[in-house]
Amino acid sequence: MTEGPRSDATVRLLLVRHGESEGNRLRQFSRDNDIDLTERGAEQARAAGRWISQRFAPTRVVASPYHRTQRTARLLAEAMGHPGPIATEHGLREREIGALAGAPYTAMRDDPTFDQARFWEWTPEGGESLLDVVKRAAPVVDRLLASGEQAVVVSHGGVMLALRAYIDRHWNHWAVSGNCEILLVVSDATGRLRVVHADAHEEPDGASGEGTG
Repeated sequence: MTEGPRSDATVRLLLVRHGESEGNRLRQFSRDNDIDLTERGAEQARAAGRWISQRFAPTRVVASPYHRTQRTARLLAEAMGHPGPIATEHGLREREIGALAGAPYTAMRDDPTFDQARFWEWTPEGGESLLDVVKRAAPVVDRLLASGEQAVVVSHGGVMLALRAYIDRHWNHWAVSGNCEILLVVSDATGRLRVVHADAHEEPDGASGEGTG
């Protein structure tokens, strides 16, 4: 069973990766921001929404501007019975992968400049490092936390990796979240924030922790 929040913890945000996209299915870094979900990805989004609705009552749903996240957010919100609009946050867009767009996920580790020991600093040619992603995505999370509302935040594998490091203040977690995997941002009685896996949330069969998108 995955780790869940302690009974004295308050769930502040729910971070959700989008459902399986065509790029994920092909195990390639996406070339197109308008790439769609697969049928499986759509069902993953609905399942995540049902799971959330049984345990939480978020008042806001926000998403990256890319089509795969916007569609995931809409399907998830419908399954939750969330009547409000989907807010778009451009700071949550996926990491720019530059010259590796369209390449297989393995191309990242094959790049001679890639250093697993300091993976967060690596910048693909023409792209962004995970530190760059933190700079634009962290302010979105800070604003949501300051609002006091419990929000669902639909983004991407690279963005969730960067946000987890920002909140936990370390880069010890290197695995990318699977499609529609849910991470909870919780605070304790002192207000300290940390990220935990959603307790008992089942990852879809074959969900990939490799690559981003």
